[in-house]
Amino acid sequence: MNLAIPPFWASWLYRPVELRIDVSPIPPHQLEGECASIHDRIHTPGDRLHGLPEIPLSDPRFAIRYRSADGEFYVYVEDQLEHRIAGFTVFNRLIELDKRADRYIRGPHSRFDPAYQRKGLASCIYRWALDAGLCLVTGARQSPGAHALWHKLAASHRLGYVDISNKKMHYLGERMAPERLDPLSTRMFLLGQGWSLGSFAAATGMRCD
Repeated sequence: MNLAIPPFWASWLYRPVELRIDVSPIPPHQLEGECASIHDRIHTPGDRLHGLPEIPLSDPRFAIRYRSADGEFYVYVEDQLEHRIAGFTVFNRLIELDKRADRYIRGPHSRFDPAYQRKGLASCIYRWALDAGLCLVTGARQSPGAHALWHKLAASHRLGYVDISNKKMHYLGERMAPERLDPLSTRMFLLGQGWSLGSFAAATGMRCD
């Protein structure tokens, strides 16, 4: 699926080893209710979510709507045939990082209805952000699906490991021994389009010694 880049983004092979994968799945009824509420709000005049910009995907069945709030980005995928929200991705700010790194990095978290998983929707949204130049860092834990997606994206965007401590990043390399992946401070990152490791380190203050 191809996706055009909206203006608000513009300002911005190795064997995989497993980071901590221990995220419990959201109960389907809880996610269904959340998606239904978002869909209702998007189509309710006067609601804060009404009239959000819409971008069609290459599959005409789907479109995305997006918004930003307090430096975080919300991307909703709408099934226009079924009139429902298939899922959404939130690009969160990371409180573990200082303001310097916060300008360039977000931590993506996706929730998709099981019926819409493995259709490339989350992958499309992540590529959209990376191709727009946004750099991504994992949270402390990942779901198996998110872990697989990150390594899939590493085929076209540089993936590496960092230690995040005291609001700063310390580069750990492109490969990590399994025994070094246990600390919660160890994270993966993906560099957005146009970034090199050097420019990323200079912009964010990441140590590379």
